[in-house]
Amino acid sequence: MAPTPNNQAPTVKQRVAEVVDLIRPAVQSDGGDLELVDVTDEGVVKIRFHGACVGCPSSTMTLQMGIERNLVEHVPEVTAVVAVQ
Repeated sequence: MAPTPNNQAPTVKQRVAEVVDLIRPAVQSDGGDLELVDVTDEGVVKIRFHGACVGCPSSTMTLQMGIERNLVEHVPEVTAVVAVQ
């Protein structure tokens, strides 16, 4: 992870954003996209789906098995990932 401009360690939200950016191309290859909305103090990541992901029956599986699994693995502070409108 790249240090912030003032050489402090990246925040949880910055680390989550980096992982989301790594996941994004796979989601985009299926015609969708995702947006990082927020990371709460409790470690809940809020994601908004766009494009083909909206209303897709597989989006719940993508959220839990793909996005949440990757985020928890790379950012241990993450406790859950939820989709928001």
